[in-house]
Amino acid sequence: MHPKALLEACSELVGLVLKLDHPADAIVSRYFREHRNLGPRERATLAETVYTVLRKKQLFDHMAPSGSGSKERRMAILGFHGSGDFLRSALNEQEKKWLDQCEQINPADLMERHRHNLPEWLVQPLKDQVGDEFWALADSLNQGAGLDLRVNDFKAKRADVQKALAKDGVKTIPTPFSPWGLRVDGKPALNKLDVFTRGDVEVQDEGSQLLALLLDAKRGEMVVDFCAGAGGKTLALGAMMRNTGRLYAFDTSAGRLDSLKPRLARSGLSNVHPAAIAHERDDRVKRLAGKIDRVLVDAPCTGMGTLRRNPDLKWRQTLKGVEEMAELQGKILQSAARMVKSGGRLVYATCSVLPQENEAIAEAFSAANSDFVLLPAGEVLSGLKVANAASLCAGGNDGQHYLRLWPHRHGTDGFFAAVWQRK
Repeated sequence: MHPKALLEACSELVGLVLKLDHPADAIVSRYFREHRNLGPRERATLAETVYTVLRKKQLFDHMAPSGSGSKERRMAILGFHGSGDFLRSALNEQEKKWLDQCEQINPADLMERHRHNLPEWLVQPLKDQVGDEFWALADSLNQGAGLDLRVNDFKAKRADVQKALAKDGVKTIPTPFSPWGLRVDGKPALNKLDVFTRGDVEVQDEGSQLLALLLDAKRGEMVVDFCAGAGGKTLALGAMMRNTGRLYAFDTSAGRLDSLKPRLARSGLSNVHPAAIAHERDDRVKRLAGKIDRVLVDAPCTGMGTLRRNPDLKWRQTLKGVEEMAELQGKILQSAARMVKSGGRLVYATCSVLPQENEAIAEAFSAANSDFVLLPAGEVLSGLKVANAASLCAGGNDGQHYLRLWPHRHGTDGFFAAVWQRK
């Protein structure tokens, strides 16, 4: 595609995404469906340009007024993903001079808000938690996420999958914490590789894998993944159960569960039973009261731990939204807990880094439910032979109460998890 045409397409898509009225990934996907003439390289340029603009929106908002042309064009120029010479061949002389001036700005001279590119309501909660590591965290959130795979150990071994991927030219290393994970070098197309089509691997962040591991589902048990979504953790749990027992995948969205079906078919698992529920008090949930060995509640949340992948969330979310989400999370956890049998395990998890959605929910649940005993996540992970388990946890006098993952420390998305056992 000619540079000028590609820049125009970038400008158009940036303008659509910056309305912030729908999730960015949905807008990008729709744009690609409507422009099927775009090749893989053009699509990559468009997507990466959009996500760069979203990650650095406050900085680019600061720089854009000094340029010319429409705002979306100026933002697209600043965030353009590709060769500088290619970009400049699409610019007029005035735009070239402006871009040169922007590129000469020393980041150290910028105001804090233009360096961290985070909404103000989010900054202080992060500083309060990570202290001197704030800038390392902010930098990591402004970068793209890596690509992790979970090996389906019901069908394959990690070492064998790694060798098969290497033969296909895909370089990987074992993830440092999850026993099932492989971290991919770059972002190769995986969906046509044999290891993918036969269900030996699934794309899943290492942190998400650790959430499933914490549940420690066993052969022959009754298990519920209460907010299953597209089923990434469901499939991990099914493999842990060695395709025995009964694993319910509940979600309020039938659409999300539909996307589990092809993944389930590839996985070779037959012990998974997806079911759409109306709400957390659905009759299906009530009928299972006191009958389930293990329940995972990966609750809906603000997603503030996934900003590397979903940078639009920081501009679309508000403090009021956080408060509303926390109220819902408490209700979901309380309802799901009723299913846990005596001696059973309950795991509450989010992909958020905000204490309102994490420690506050866990502490309120513990205070209100004396029949549930908090199990230190660090001890649970150590018992599962996870390397350096203590470094993955925080909270309590020993710093081991909860799983607490951070992008800048652990190379994963931001995750939280609390584990209880019912008396």
